[in-house]
Amino acid sequence: MDELQVSQDSKLAQQKIDESNYISRDLSWLKFNYRVLDQARHIERSVFDRLKFLAITANNLDEFCTIRLGSLYNYLDYGKERFDYNGLREEPFRKLLLGETKKFYHDQNEYYNKLKPQFEENGFTIASYNDLSVEDTQRVADYFNRTIFPMLTPMVFDNYHTFPVLMNNRLLFGVVTKSDNEGPTNQRVSFIQVPQNLPRFYEIDHDDDMILFVPIEEIIRHKIHNLFRNVEIEAVNLFRINRNGDFTLEESEDIESNFLEDLKRKLKTRRSGRVVRLEIEENPDPWLMRVLKIQWDLDEYNIFYIPQGGLPELSGLNQIVGHKEFKSKRAQMPAPVKPLNFPEQGSRDLFEVLKERDILLHHPYNSMEPVLELLEKAADDPYVLSIKITIYRVAKESRVTNALLRAAENGKHVSVLFEVKARFDEENNLREAQRLQKAGCYVIYGVSSLKTHTKLLLIVRKEGDDQVYRYVHLSSGNYNESTSRLYVDIGLLTTKEVYGNDVSEFFNVITGHSQPSTYRNLITSPRDMRIQLCNLVKREAENARNGVPAGIVIKLNSLQDKELIDELYAASQAGVTIKLIVRGMCSLRPGRKGLSENIQVISIVGEYLEHSRIYYFRNADNPKVYIGSADAMVRSFDRRIESLFLLDDDFLKKQAINNLRYNLKDNVNAYIMQEDGSYLIKELDGEPSFNIHKEFYKVTREIVMEARLF
Repeated sequence: MDELQVSQDSKLAQQKIDESNYISRDLSWLKFNYRVLDQARHIERSVFDRLKFLAITANNLDEFCTIRLGSLYNYLDYGKERFDYNGLREEPFRKLLLGETKKFYHDQNEYYNKLKPQFEENGFTIASYNDLSVEDTQRVADYFNRTIFPMLTPMVFDNYHTFPVLMNNRLLFGVVTKSDNEGPTNQRVSFIQVPQNLPRFYEIDHDDDMILFVPIEEIIRHKIHNLFRNVEIEAVNLFRINRNGDFTLEESEDIESNFLEDLKRKLKTRRSGRVVRLEIEENPDPWLMRVLKIQWDLDEYNIFYIPQGGLPELSGLNQIVGHKEFKSKRAQMPAPVKPLNFPEQGSRDLFEVLKERDILLHHPYNSMEPVLELLEKAADDPYVLSIKITIYRVAKESRVTNALLRAAENGKHVSVLFEVKARFDEENNLREAQRLQKAGCYVIYGVSSLKTHTKLLLIVRKEGDDQVYRYVHLSSGNYNESTSRLYVDIGLLTTKEVYGNDVSEFFNVITGHSQPSTYRNLITSPRDMRIQLCNLVKREAENARNGVPAGIVIKLNSLQDKELIDELYAASQAGVTIKLIVRGMCSLRPGRKGLSENIQVISIVGEYLEHSRIYYFRNADNPKVYIGSADAMVRSFDRRIESLFLLDDDFLKKQAINNLRYNLKDNVNAYIMQEDGSYLIKELDGEPSFNIHKEFYKVTREIVMEARLF
């Protein structure tokens, strides 16, 4: 195809994108990763914190290629029709998406090269093999001979050996060799996988307080001749691959389920999924490239060239970021503060406090300790009869699972819905679930084809002869004490009967065959969450048309469901002021004349990962505020078990409103989404800086009581 045709195709694609009322989910996600990359550019951060964000972008990009590119190839490889939100068919969209992904990859590596001059002044360097002293070279050689060499296995591909299955997201070498005694076609290629269970860098501590980090692949490259005796090495090329890891309806949203089950049988694990991206060093051996392209059915769109001076597998930088020698140079998180309506934390029995009042927890500003304390006390409390919980992701050495194990050993009834389909945590979740089952817990491994994403805990305690209390926790965050220190989440602890009844009914639904006719304070999916949220939006539109105070503010991770987006568009046209705080991907197009002029979208990306979901509806100045686990996505409404719960306590409702108010006020971490899907950093406009990741530590009851959104 000539350049003129490519240019015309590009113009046509851009025209479709501009005309669409929706933003492409995948292109919007790339914009989000740019905002994460932008965090690495903040000069007030230490080089270690900047490298941390750079490593996050690399992990994000791997997951994007594995899942989102993988999802697209489910259509391409099996001849299934797909229209992206921007109206493009499969092949034009593939070219566009890979092109945009390459741009991000280039910018990511370019910024890494800009950071490198700061390494030495901060006490470390990523050393090339040729820069090592004689003494260091000997230490590296000893490490290679003692540890690395025994783990390496050359896998040859030729007329007598099949093409090996090479691992996903693993550094690999393609070694082209030839031997004089093998006839005219004497070239062959061997593949070597860099060991995944060794550190990314070999560390050398110097007396001058300088730490050298030597990339393991460079050690192997300089010693690779040890694996090829009496043959000539023509080329050595480092590369890595991303394979299709999407074999669920979670991402392939309009592929029929029977086809997907067939696909699962064909591609049982991510290990053998089709290659969707190949990263390889610049100027690779042409013969090797020909072999890889043919074997994996790739073209130049799939090839990402590692730039000069770039570092493959940037996620490996976490070894440097987390090094004990640099702990004092990394950003230190403030100690959590006590919840506003639980100032007695640590000095009173939580069971007794919850009989008096509800407690709203806002992590990481408030510790997760009250939830862990409640669960651990329940495990040993002789009056506790049963514990029911949904688990999506847990920490390693989890206090949550340890408490559940102890509760089962103490003879309590323990029911655990353990979602073993939580992406990339499948093995850990399955292992933990089996531990619980062996201890006597009633474990449910997910519910049919649905993914359980809701976060609920129910503790039943008998107090006195006939008094039974239900202690309930409902949350937007996982029962994971590690991530609770880094993720912004919100949760409710309560003993109110209205919540106890709803959560009891909900557990009966997911563990049995109950179908309750109604909930008082819960909205659930896949039952009726979409229609209930759409009805709440419609009510605001009707109020606006009737001159009644109306307004919508929603904070969530992702917004993609077309039905809800269309209702938001209709409400905007009815005159409703709509403010959306969408951290990541957003398919709604704000500020389009005649469509969404009254809709503003901001994204908060900063030190903490914004993970809470809050839905606010003004409701004629009698606000309805819902909190929970669900984003506004097709998968959340149709293929996940999710819940949103209504706040009925006036002060807690005010807390949630203040949460939204602070997010809208932030001018340090905020980006404003434009009509074309791009984002601009929010300007200070002469106002003092307001960083919610600092200000939430200072919230008082007085501040909360004066909170308003309209």
